[in-house]
Amino acid sequence: MGEGGIGVIRLSGGRAIEIASEVFKTKKGLTVKDLASHTIHLGAVRDSCIGEHLDEVMLAVMRAPKTYTRLDTVEIYSHGGTFLLHRILDLLIRQGARLAEPGEFTKWAFLNGRIDLTQAEAVMDLIRSKTEAGHRAALAQLGGELHRRIAHLRESAVQLLAEIEAGIDFTEEDLRFLNQDQIQSLLVELINRTESLIKTAASGKALREGIATAIVGPPNAGKSSLLNALLLQNRAIVTPIPGTTRDIIEEYLNLDGIPLRIMDTAGLRDTEDLVEREGILRTRHAIEQADLILLVLDVSQELGREECRLIEETAGKRRLIVCTKIDLPLDNSWKQPNGLAGRNNIDIPVYISAKTGEGIDNLREVIVKKVRSGIVTCGEREAMINTRHKALLLQGQCAIKNAAQSLEEEAPPELIAMDIRTAIDRLGEITGETTTEDLLEKIFKDFCIGK
Repeated sequence: MGEGGIGVIRLSGGRAIEIASEVFKTKKGLTVKDLASHTIHLGAVRDSCIGEHLDEVMLAVMRAPKTYTRLDTVEIYSHGGTFLLHRILDLLIRQGARLAEPGEFTKWAFLNGRIDLTQAEAVMDLIRSKTEAGHRAALAQLGGELHRRIAHLRESAVQLLAEIEAGIDFTEEDLRFLNQDQIQSLLVELINRTESLIKTAASGKALREGIATAIVGPPNAGKSSLLNALLLQNRAIVTPIPGTTRDIIEEYLNLDGIPLRIMDTAGLRDTEDLVEREGILRTRHAIEQADLILLVLDVSQELGREECRLIEETAGKRRLIVCTKIDLPLDNSWKQPNGLAGRNNIDIPVYISAKTGEGIDNLREVIVKKVRSGIVTCGEREAMINTRHKALLLQGQCAIKNAAQSLEEEAPPELIAMDIRTAIDRLGEITGETTTEDLLEKIFKDFCIGK
């Protein structure tokens, strides 16, 4: 806990009002049991065992089911000193309360049907959002956007399963059911709808975790200067000595509402220095993991073998070539026919000077366009899945594809129904309609205490 002007203690559960009544009275001598729901009152917290007045507080009482957890809930707003908060917590625990587990209030909201698992996960995304775009995406999911899409998808699969099972159960009745072409068409539609959701995974990951952006290039090309210019602060050490950066420096950068997890890396070159070699290994790993590469090349120096090798190595990746130090005279090698402009399939470089600031604003705009055209491809208010959702959707889609394959091969309808039922179960796991205690523990363990 940190120190603040106000500290909030949340108490929720079947005995919340009873326990709070033992420690709090209003100025008029009323206990929490006497107070109407969804009201707030001035009063005092007292330790009756020793007759000590602990603090003057505000207390809000909210009776079930119209609470976050759908259980009785009391919130105490005391002064925010760490010692005082501990005293009040200890007092409540002595009366029979216990400390909440990570995410337990949100877990009870899920268990009591107030929210589904996708909305529970959105609570943590909302807390951790670093930009406006990430905030809007989390808010859309908290509002039930993903839940609605998954529910509609699952409902379509359930209706199809009902048709197939009815055809199995009433084969001898004079009833009309879906024919093979109609079932195949519905299966293809389900495959396409799951695919459209799966495609949002990259955008969701980018907005939640930040777009991994690696600044790479030869030593002394201006990588650290570029990082400082983008951040508008002196975050990285800059010297004329090649190989100054030995480890990866990470910072978050907000560009037009998009979070970039930007990494300044060690310069790539052949070296016998053991520390620098370790830094270069980390750089190569960062290149492999990066969503976007900013390849930094110094136009005041010769376009040599190392630069050409880096251009070739990063050619198949999403990258921007950033030509730095344009405030200095251009080296003649860049003007040659085999220079940068003469190469085939080369991206249009962005020219900047980190020293004077020339071209930095243009680089920011180009980065945003690059990201929006290839990484964050859907709107922030659309449903965007996370890694857990993607894995379950892929499993569900695989089951639907198996059903479609079985239908083409004229397999027994019982086998087709089994695959569709598997897909329904996987979709149910996303929203929590089918779940396990292990899954809940995995989801809520990363929540902060008290949420």
